[in-house]
Amino acid sequence: MAEQERDLTPLSPLGTGRKRSGPVRAQRPVYVDLLPPCNAGCPAGENIQAWLALAKAGDTHGAWHQLTQDNPFPAIHGRVCYHPCETVCNRGLMDGSVSIHAVERHLGDTAIAEGWSYAEPRMSTGKHVLVVGAGPSGLSAAYHLTRLGHRVTVRDNSQLPGGMMRYGIPAYRLPRDVIDAEIDRLRRYGVAFEQNHTVTDLQEEMTGFDAAFVAVGAHLSKRVDIPNGDASRVLDAVSFLRDVEEGGRSAITGRVAVYGGGNTAMDAARVARRLGADDTIIVYRRTREQMPAHEEEAADAEEEGIRINWLRTISEMGEDDLTVEIQELDENGRPQPTGRFEKLEADTVILALGQESDTGFLKNIAGLTFDGDVVQVDPVTLMTGAPGIFAGGDAVPSERTVTVGVGHGKKAANAIDAYLGGGKFLPAHKHPVADMDKLHLWYFGDHGRRQQGELDPSARAEVFTEVVAGLTSEEARYEAGRCLSCGNCFECDGCLGSCPDDAIIKLGKGHRYRFDYSKCTGCGTCFRQCPVHAIEMIGEHDRLPGNVFLAPGQEA
Repeated sequence: MAEQERDLTPLSPLGTGRKRSGPVRAQRPVYVDLLPPCNAGCPAGENIQAWLALAKAGDTHGAWHQLTQDNPFPAIHGRVCYHPCETVCNRGLMDGSVSIHAVERHLGDTAIAEGWSYAEPRMSTGKHVLVVGAGPSGLSAAYHLTRLGHRVTVRDNSQLPGGMMRYGIPAYRLPRDVIDAEIDRLRRYGVAFEQNHTVTDLQEEMTGFDAAFVAVGAHLSKRVDIPNGDASRVLDAVSFLRDVEEGGRSAITGRVAVYGGGNTAMDAARVARRLGADDTIIVYRRTREQMPAHEEEAADAEEEGIRINWLRTISEMGEDDLTVEIQELDENGRPQPTGRFEKLEADTVILALGQESDTGFLKNIAGLTFDGDVVQVDPVTLMTGAPGIFAGGDAVPSERTVTVGVGHGKKAANAIDAYLGGGKFLPAHKHPVADMDKLHLWYFGDHGRRQQGELDPSARAEVFTEVVAGLTSEEARYEAGRCLSCGNCFECDGCLGSCPDDAIIKLGKGHRYRFDYSKCTGCGTCFRQCPVHAIEMIGEHDRLPGNVFLAPGQEA
């Protein structure tokens, strides 16, 4: 007995019913879905990773259908979107971002060539929604509302639908047959268009409608008075680009100065060059780093022979020249006049100082509030202060791009759908973002980016032919294959092959895997080898995070 009392080793817990020798598992692996940076950075809310995976597998039709669940116009976006998704692409820290916009364009162009149609809409709800404006935001809302089962009528004051995509973006960037093809598909989907229809009283127009979405573009140019300026020699950029589109201006002569530093200024300068201007310069009061235009737009303009005069303001206009004042940046980075002047030869001045939305027809509606030309809306639902009236695109505070407008259309459509159903729109929960430091890059080799072909600058400056060429099917599949699938399992079988306890069960293509916890010891080998961080280790008794992937039949 005394000998037994000196034994410090506890007796084995026999008869507990737990068949385990060795340490008790303290952690367990779970499959998770993280948010890829490209998805997180897309203003249109596309599931980019999902359609890239289908494109990589050679399923072009499936990839296009996946893409158009969120964005109905891939052939347009593949040309004019400034692809913020590529700016945040993790692959950019390796050998170059995936050329997402080029693959998107390939899918869109293939759909046009093959005559593909959108997926069938839901059963009709009997509700009728008015959309004011046939630009990117209005067209997107019309598509998503139709997809949700609502009847949609679009009223627009232009001869043809498309808004600033047609009347503000030149054909060398966005061919008109592409716009027509994408909109014709929308028309076949059931959206009704009423062109040359100017809405002057929204409340009166809403008779017979259950809700309205206001998506008027920024078609009004801001102006500035130039002393001694001959009005006949001063044009505004928006009207100039619209005149060119409608055939009202086929040529321009002499020397042209464009005043402004945004994308519209770059487009106006490049169009003037194509219409025959002897010389084209851009005058901008800030520096290149401060310009609102995207860098690639300025670079393309310069390649075509357009000169940009930074830190200059126009102070006076003579018979055949301009007097500009040189600016200097102060300690806060703001341009300040110096009192030093210089002359620039110019016969015509095109003002590109920004645009405003024509929202005056809304000012008499009770409940609506404004900040200058834009309507104030709920940031989640995009509903104005008047129940049933929603707004988006250039009509609300936002970055004025095609992609942002299309994203607004999708968001507003979902909110309108909830409103018409008597519910409240709740945006989907977003998973954590899969940053570069979460990935295990040993799995991926170097596969450099495929460059798209471009017309020679000296040749393209003479014509309105599209500047950038598309990818071939082989090139698009290669480019899609460069996607790292950040944060989402792509069934590489790494976890299956590395598990020392055969605790991972493969469920078949497209269904991924599940863990057999009766065999798993929690060693973490699967987690450490997963190239895309689709596996996370959690405490044995911790609650499951919200982004866990549960296989069919698997219990939470």
